Amino acid sequence: MRDEAALFKALADPTRLRLAVLLAIRGETCVCVLAEALDQPDFKISRHLGVMRSAGLVEARREGTWMHYRLVKARSALERHLQDCFRDCLARHPDVRKDLARLKKVACRIEGGKCD
Repeated sequence: MRDEAALFKALADPTRLRLAVLLAIRGETCVCVLAEALDQPDFKISRHLGVMRSAGLVEARREGTWMHYRLVKARSALERHLQDCFRDCLARHPDVRKDLARLKKVACRIEGGKCD
């Protein structure tokens, strides 16, 4: 039960929950894009993603100066159901809908997989 409690503890913060939902919907995404989508500074989003990484929720890949994050592959039925819920249930939440709308207007353009 400790692993499950750590998972829920990491998701208990609204910003981290919004990040999990965006990553479930979009897949691997650069920190700069996530920061724009949540209308938060990069350093704050990076800190939240660090907490999520420590909890085993996300994994990261560096590309130049940018970090790209994605949800880890579900290792249990609980994680699989949570990720499904992020995509299917929470995607309709008003805050997430605003995040997704901002995501479409992101100032950081992705070209060839790199942030400019």
